[in-house]
Amino acid sequence: MDIIGLISNLVGGAIGGNATGAGLKNLSLGTVGNTIAGLVGGALGGYILQGVNLLNHLGLADTTIGSLLGLAGTGLVSGGILTAIIGLIKNMISK
Repeated sequence: MDIIGLISNLVGGAIGGNATGAGLKNLSLGTVGNTIAGLVGGALGGYILQGVNLLNHLGLADTTIGSLLGLAGTGLVSGGILTAIIGLIKNMISK
């Protein structure tokens, strides 16, 4: 993955993490926590999909506008998922 693809994943992940925190108040980690979890989730999601070669099959491995939007979408979803998972774990530990 090139640096532009990574940045696209990170931006999408940060947005996804904060959107998940805003939408699911009981899973929110706070603005900074949501952003960090989203960044990590976005990066991991992109690398996992690249590792299983799914990005190449979907045509998202190059640096066109469509592929960058696809990578941002991947980051958005994976950042939101990781934020929700960490929020659930935090809630279970605090009980």
